Amino acid sequence: MTNFAYHHGQLHVDALPLSQLAASIETPFYCYSAGRLRDNYQRLQSALAEFQPLICFAVKANANQAVLSTLADCGAGADIVSGGELERALAATIVPGKIVYSGVGKSAAEMRAALLAGIHQFNVESLPELRLLNLTAAELNTIAPVALRVNPDVDPLTHAKISTGEEDTKFGIPREQISEALTMCRQLPNLALKGLSVHIGSQLTDFEPFRQAYRFVADLVRHCRAEGHSITRLDLGGGIGIPYQGQPVPPLSLYADIVRETVGALGCQLAFEPGRYLCADAGVLVTRVLTVKQTPEKNFLVLDAGMNDLVRPAMYEARHTILPVQQTQKPLENYAVVGPICETSDLFGEDYRLPQVAEGDLMAIMDAGAYGSSMAGTYNAKPLVPEVLAQGSNFAVVRRRITVAEQIAWESVPEWLASRAAA
Repeated sequence: MTNFAYHHGQLHVDALPLSQLAASIETPFYCYSAGRLRDNYQRLQSALAEFQPLICFAVKANANQAVLSTLADCGAGADIVSGGELERALAATIVPGKIVYSGVGKSAAEMRAALLAGIHQFNVESLPELRLLNLTAAELNTIAPVALRVNPDVDPLTHAKISTGEEDTKFGIPREQISEALTMCRQLPNLALKGLSVHIGSQLTDFEPFRQAYRFVADLVRHCRAEGHSITRLDLGGGIGIPYQGQPVPPLSLYADIVRETVGALGCQLAFEPGRYLCADAGVLVTRVLTVKQTPEKNFLVLDAGMNDLVRPAMYEARHTILPVQQTQKPLENYAVVGPICETSDLFGEDYRLPQVAEGDLMAIMDAGAYGSSMAGTYNAKPLVPEVLAQGSNFAVVRRRITVAEQIAWESVPEWLASRAAA
């Protein structure tokens, strides 16, 4: 089941033809399905229902206020990694007591804001962070709720740039320092150790690494309790993959079985940090063909969307399905699909087999709802593209296009240059 499908030869989002949106909104733009966001959340919640889960959406995947508000309305909390994401989560009415704060580089100012907001917990990733958090909490005369994010040294079998659970990554407290971290939690007066946290990576399509990591955490819980520490919470992170190119992904029931088998009997409150799973297939990037450049080597399909709008292919060698918005019976041809950015890496992929396309045709880059708009930039002085939320037969522009003129207004020219120009 999908909320993006062809009806009468037109690719739709819910009941809306994407071509209708493109008639009133200049391409490129992101389009999200509110129904798909809700369905994904409810599917995950149902699969994990026996654990009474705290589901904290990874805000880094998509920080748009409409997306966050839709998920907050479903009951989601937030997994944040910056003070800015805290502001965005609170603005979207996500309950502070459902917010967990991860990330290796929290500043004192960011910690202070999170303490004042009353978040659920800090997932602490290093010994220096423990010290800084204790000092910051002391300044506010409060106690900081802490979960130690541990690094289990487990290979998540995913792309190296989104692998976070091995010992040579910057994430989590390494095995050799866990004992010292536990001692510090006991000694530092403004910290309250509540639990443990683990997150080994993103886009896992083999669930065996989850089993290995969660077994490690379960053993650690038993060790901590034997040492007199009260461990009542486990944050099991995120990372469940999606089938970008139709590749097989294990069912959620298998993931739930692994959770039950490894940590289900520990009596801990369980939190999960899904990002991609909730929003990736709820969004597409709608783009228009600028030209088809034919060379002796290949056909280049040049789109008006580029790596500044969707950086995943350039950064992670990711490959998204690309579909024509208008279904046709034209013969298939091979294309290298590229954008307009002045970089060879502005490449969505080689050897796309697509119906013959022409200048002006609309295309949809599928499964672009995660790490698309949130990682977008203005390279080559490009506008930040609009974002649209659709529900049934209705839609709203939930972020307008941020023009180059507005971006210039963010900047200023020093007085000595301005006066020279005036002369």
